[in-house]
This record gives sequence, C-alpha cells and structure tokens, in this order.
Amino acid sequence: MSNPSPIRVFVADDHPMIRAGLRAMIDAEEVFCFVGEATHGEEAVQLIPAVAPDVALMDLMMPRLDGISAIARLRPLLPATRFVILTSLLDPAEVRRAIDAGASGYLMKNASAHELVNVIQAVHAGRRVLDAEVTDALVGAQQQRTPGGDLTQRERELLALMAEGLNNQEIGQRLAIALPTVKFHITNILAKLQVENRTEAVILALKHRLVPGR
Repeated sequence: MSNPSPIRVFVADDHPMIRAGLRAMIDAEEVFCFVGEATHGEEAVQLIPAVAPDVALMDLMMPRLDGISAIARLRPLLPATRFVILTSLLDPAEVRRAIDAGASGYLMKNASAHELVNVIQAVHAGRRVLDAEVTDALVGAQQQRTPGGDLTQRERELLALMAEGLNNQEIGQRLAIALPTVKFHITNILAKLQVENRTEAVILALKHRLVPGR
C-alpha cells in the first residue's frame, strides 16, 4: 500500500526568521511538503494560485495586504486550499473576520511545533481549528458584549426619542417617517435589546449609555 501524498504547505509572513522557522518545521515532517513562501499579502495573492497548496499559513499583519484580505481574494480561486491564520494578535473581531473570509484555522504564534502540525493536518482533513486562547477570547467577548451594539443609526435615533417620552406618532413626525415604519423599527429595537417593552428598552439604553442621559 502506497503512502499518502504529503500535505503541500505554503507560508506567507513578512518576518524572514519566522518564514525560515516554519520552513524548517515543515521540511522536518515527512507528511508535509514545502511549496513556497511570500513576504507580504499581495505577493501571496500572486504566488499561491500557481502552486495551489493544500494548506497556506498566513500571517495576519503583513505589508501591502493583510492575511485576512489575502484569504478573501484567494478563497474563491482555490476552494480546495485550506487557510490558517498564524499570528501574535488575539482580537476576537479579527478572528470573526478571518472565519468570514474563509480561514479554516486561527493559531497563535506561541503555539508549539506539535500543535502546528496537528492544526495543518486537521484543516487539511476538512476541520476548522481555533487555538484554545482564541476560543476563550471569543467566548469572553460574547459574554461581555454590550447590549445595543448591533443597533443601526436610525434605531438609535428612535431609541433616543423613546427615552424623551415621545409616542409613536410623535416619533414619526419628528423623523418624518410613516407610523408603520416607526413600529417596524421599534420591534427591531426591542428584539435586539432582548426586552419586552418600551420602558425596559429605555431603562437598558440609559444604563448602557446608548442614548443621552436625562
């Protein structure tokens, strides 16, 4: 029985020492094959399609084009390639942006070689892998999310008028919008704030300073 083909790995990072270290790690593993490197995001976009790696390790912060933006450009061209963000930046917003762009993994640069090997193999097998630190940060960010963070500007305007004590008709006149539109926005506001009525919405808005205090 023949051995499976090695996993073809590409590295994109603007730090020469990190690229060299990753290449040495990849070369030391029989299950991997190093197929190329890039020094910045634009170069990665130019070089990766030609070699079509199985897995591409992408630094997050790179000159000219960051790793996530590069993934967003490459993903439609290379549906079979798995992308892993390898970074020292732990930012829940960037993690979500990476996943939305099509990244299959998000790993901190302080990870061990053994962890990196496992991540490469896992994403190549079709799994999504997040560093334990990354998962904890995402959970923490979700728990600490401020109510009303997803309100639109128009919804905030309505909420402020609700806090002033205006009724639906008065709000419609103030904003020059129809009464059904006012009701539609208020329904959305209550749903986003996860409250049952206008009074609860106003109390929550004042508590979290979503509107000017009275």
